[in-house]
Amino acid sequence: MNVSSSPHIRSKLSTSSIMFVVIIALLPATGFGIYQFGIEAAIVVAVCIATCVLTELLYTKLMKKPTTIGDFSAVVTGLLLALNLPASVPWWIPVIGGIFAILVVKMLFGGLGQNFMNPALAARCFLLISFAARMTTFTYDGIATATPLAQYKAGEAVNTFNMVIGREAGTIGETSVIAIVLGAIILLITGVIDLKIPGTYLVTFVIFLGLFGGQGWDPNYLTVQLAGGGLMLGAFFMATDYATSPITGTGKILYGVLLGVLTGIFRVFGVSAEGVSYAIILGNLLVPLIEKITVPRCFGKGGEI
Repeated sequence: MNVSSSPHIRSKLSTSSIMFVVIIALLPATGFGIYQFGIEAAIVVAVCIATCVLTELLYTKLMKKPTTIGDFSAVVTGLLLALNLPASVPWWIPVIGGIFAILVVKMLFGGLGQNFMNPALAARCFLLISFAARMTTFTYDGIATATPLAQYKAGEAVNTFNMVIGREAGTIGETSVIAIVLGAIILLITGVIDLKIPGTYLVTFVIFLGLFGGQGWDPNYLTVQLAGGGLMLGAFFMATDYATSPITGTGKILYGVLLGVLTGIFRVFGVSAEGVSYAIILGNLLVPLIEKITVPRCFGKGGEI
């Protein structure tokens, strides 16, 4: 048995306060998404959050466990799931996604901190597999269209400035890089996250594109890849999920490198123009291995006698 002596380090941040900061940080992307896509986006956000909160509440009541909705983690899951959905999806898709995220991925594995992958991204991947057509149908200005990332992969020209500010088709929360970065700054300033994972993720992704993307270090190509799809949202808000990312400094760097390489492989060599969701999910599954090889060795252990 390993016994550690005091003092033990305690953080002043509680789970509920961390989740509240994340919610505040997601407001710029959420607000822009509702402004961009209208009442449909607001309905998807409301349905996702309500479903996640009610699912967790009902589960704890039925299982006669302490109610946990006060930590706001279900709200964060619902909000992240909504931001990863098109505004045009019918209401029942957010309901199915919310139930899957909370019940299957989170609560059945023990609740917050015990889930083996990010609940919102797991639900998105589940919905993509189950309802591919509805999940990949995007509408902008009343016209059904492909995302700029898909258009670029098909050889069409795209407007990189519109991609950065968010005047494009896509999911509710992924279109505006500016809004996402504003939220990321809030997380960094408050100390909820650091730059190890997102920084390593983005740098590795850019290096991979430069080496294997087939277009060298073309600034336009790199801008399209960085601003398109769910890369920024995933790097700052989902790859950094406490429960499903490494806790050691070295582990975070290895994790970020892994995500950058996987995303690059999916985007450059895969059929789909995206790949962030699947990269993070696969990365989540490898976190225990990363932790195992990067955990610091205890003093007095492992030496030769």
